Amino acid sequence: MNIRINGTVGGEVKIPESKSQTHRLLICAALADKESRIECQALNDDIERTAECLNALGARITYENGIFTVCPIASATKSATLDCGESGSTLRFMLPVATALGADATFIGRGRLPQRPLSPLYERMEEHGVQMSGNGKMPLICNGTLQGGEYEIAANISSQFISGLLFALPLTGEESSIVLQGKLESGSYIEMTLDALKMFGVEIEREVKKLIVHKGQKYTSPGDVCVEGDWSAAAFWLVAGVTGENPITCTGLNTDISRQGDRAVVDMLKKMGGRILRNGNDYTAYPSQLNGCLIDCHDTPDLVPALAVAAAFAEGTTTFDNIARLRIKESDRVATVCEMLASFGIKTESTENRLTVYGGKPIGGKVNSFGDHRIAMAGAVAGLAAEGTTEIVGAECVSKSYPAFFDHLKALGGEATQTEQ
Repeated sequence: MNIRINGTVGGEVKIPESKSQTHRLLICAALADKESRIECQALNDDIERTAECLNALGARITYENGIFTVCPIASATKSATLDCGESGSTLRFMLPVATALGADATFIGRGRLPQRPLSPLYERMEEHGVQMSGNGKMPLICNGTLQGGEYEIAANISSQFISGLLFALPLTGEESSIVLQGKLESGSYIEMTLDALKMFGVEIEREVKKLIVHKGQKYTSPGDVCVEGDWSAAAFWLVAGVTGENPITCTGLNTDISRQGDRAVVDMLKKMGGRILRNGNDYTAYPSQLNGCLIDCHDTPDLVPALAVAAAFAEGTTTFDNIARLRIKESDRVATVCEMLASFGIKTESTENRLTVYGGKPIGGKVNSFGDHRIAMAGAVAGLAAEGTTEIVGAECVSKSYPAFFDHLKALGGEATQTEQ
């Protein structure tokens, strides 16, 4: 699906619920002692993959009127096939969980998922009782039961490896620990996992470089829980507000107790000169004169596509540091962000761990999404403020995280017209 973007936007948009938090709450609920109800008004492809994988393992998860009803896994299904789609979170979370439950599971996936790294999680799991088919190949076939104990794992590759083990280790019934080697990246996602575990009765002891999972802990359902708004999704509309002609208000967010690292988008845009005002849990972004600056992305890699659009409209140069992990996302996001901005006539330079954007006057063109939802949304936001008309190629990929994105764009006054491919 190709979509032509035009017009200006402004007004109020209700931000969909956090994809990252929903993954975590669904998993905890499926491992709990009794039924849970999770309020989440917005679905997307990745969340549906996690729910379906949990059902394949023996949970009974239904969705109606914005509520997930989760009947937990009583006994894991043997020889289950778990279709992770293109969701890296689903694969990396469910792989330890399924094997800790003793399910001889087969994992399948599409797109770039089979190429995204599983090391060193793969090796640590094989050291702790699991036999798996070849690393980096799908279908990935698992046999054996994951054991507790000590897991030494590099902390700078993917926080999802650590979260997956944190979900799984209470199921082993053994005293366990995760020893973090090197600098922790995306630490806020670990915080979200720890929060979800605590909500379901599992306490993790924390030391400087170690997470300790004491034996004898069980998942206990709190009954009803509510998913907070997604700061990763809000970032695109906040950027649209500061680069456009009219203010945009994002509602349904949470700041005071949210563990989402992407809430830092407000401070990052303010650092660039963006005017953003808070009223409770609502944030309004106003048209602003932006200036280039240095932004450290070690904890917020998913913000780079949106912030790169802000940088394209800023005066001067913006440098994004600590971006190496962007190369192993749904696309090589360093390369695809550069190509997306080039479509608007914006110059960029990149190294392995740094992206530089030279601000200018973007002019609309044809943007290849490369099947990456964040590139598609970033290109659409840039197109709203750029001169001329912009066309997004492969725009359907937004369904991975934000299926209503183009509907919201139109509700805010913009034009999003499907065109012939």
